[in-house]
Amino acid sequence: MVGPSVAVTFLLMSVLVARASASIGVVLNESLDESMDRITGTGHTAVYFSNICPDSPVRLRECRPGELGSVLSTYVNIGEDYPFEWNIVPLSVYLYGVEDPQNRPIFGSKRIKHLLEERYREKYLTEYCSSEACRASNKSEWREMVAATLIRGVYIFAVDTKPGQDRAFIANFNAAANKNDFNGVTRNCADFTRSVINSYFPHAVNRDYLNDFGMTSPKAVARTFTRYGLRHPELNFRVMHFAQVPGTIKRSSDVRAGTEQLYRSKKFLIPMILFADHELPVAVASYLLTGRFSPERTFEQHPALEVTGEDFPIPLDQQGAAGEQKIQMVGTRGEWNEYRSKLHVFVEDNRSLIGTHDLSRFFKYLDQMGNLSLEADGSLWMELIQNGEPLRVGLSENNVLAVASNPQLASKVLLVRASRLLKSPKHSRETMLEFQHDWTKLQRASREIETASTNADSAKSTHHLLKAADADFVELP
Repeated sequence: MVGPSVAVTFLLMSVLVARASASIGVVLNESLDESMDRITGTGHTAVYFSNICPDSPVRLRECRPGELGSVLSTYVNIGEDYPFEWNIVPLSVYLYGVEDPQNRPIFGSKRIKHLLEERYREKYLTEYCSSEACRASNKSEWREMVAATLIRGVYIFAVDTKPGQDRAFIANFNAAANKNDFNGVTRNCADFTRSVINSYFPHAVNRDYLNDFGMTSPKAVARTFTRYGLRHPELNFRVMHFAQVPGTIKRSSDVRAGTEQLYRSKKFLIPMILFADHELPVAVASYLLTGRFSPERTFEQHPALEVTGEDFPIPLDQQGAAGEQKIQMVGTRGEWNEYRSKLHVFVEDNRSLIGTHDLSRFFKYLDQMGNLSLEADGSLWMELIQNGEPLRVGLSENNVLAVASNPQLASKVLLVRASRLLKSPKHSRETMLEFQHDWTKLQRASREIETASTNADSAKSTHHLLKAADADFVELP
């Protein structure tokens, strides 16, 4: 049986912090290459709570012991039978599509995300999603709140709160009307997040009129909240990063503010040079002077650190070893390069493991040729037919190395996953501690294959010896 991973510990402890001090945070989702996000690059923002959980998708309550918190979000069109303004989902469901992070998928595809969405709908939304439009439409944005890390990277910028603040917020929010009046200019997802955060900490989050042309953007929310958190060290500001799961879905990209998109995107830069050459220098200067903000760099400087013996995160200003632990969490350039070298050696030593489907094509082959199945707890299995025989492989953290999971296929999944992560830019990479856990599992899978091969060779040799001995016995006078 596979024990809890570093990633699970990170989520259970670093995200939860301690029940003695609840948390609230700005969720910043990376940009997708679809719809308006393809043009604006703004991504999406929501609100994280460590001590508020869903009583239903549209009603709040305080979390019970063992629950991991939640994410509260609004969209243009949640798509349910009633035009709700917001929904709330358990944190692990939001990130991974399952309640227990030990069951989270380690491989991502549109097929897998759809399975997890349908599981969530049947388990939580039957009262709110009975119409054909809600059940069948891929445009219903309740789907965005299930397994977000399969389609994009997620950052959470968090600070400590007091339990009394949560109770007051729950009472006020449950009493207010939950009716959608979304407006892309003045009441978008960033305005929603700004309003919620400011109800806890007045003026903590602000619009960036210069760089977002009078609107509120997700990046401005994260940037201004970061500045507020750093100005108040007693709030224990920290950042969590949940990388996009490797797979067949296109990688998400960094979020951008308005002037940053003009500055960095060729789609806008060339037309601006041709038709608005006087305005372009103003936009560039505004971004360079006031709008620059890197979520990844902020995470590297202020990561939610590994837990202490008392199961509390280590505040950066209270422990002498915090700097060292920060490096262990994020990883140095030398450490990542060392693992790239190890991967090269591993691949060269295990060419037979890769077979005819190399590192760049295996995930696509797996997604196209395999039959997916989903267990009640959300664990994923894939079945493939090879040489006329059915083979199963686990695609979740808890079952990839299970007894029923084919060791050769499991090794391929873990190898390709490691390769993808090591080739990814920083914002698409998991933490060093998580990767080290992945690497350990890859080595374990490889050893199991070697052991099985050795045992098979030994059994074959023993069989031949027994046959020879039997023949000798028959020939004896």
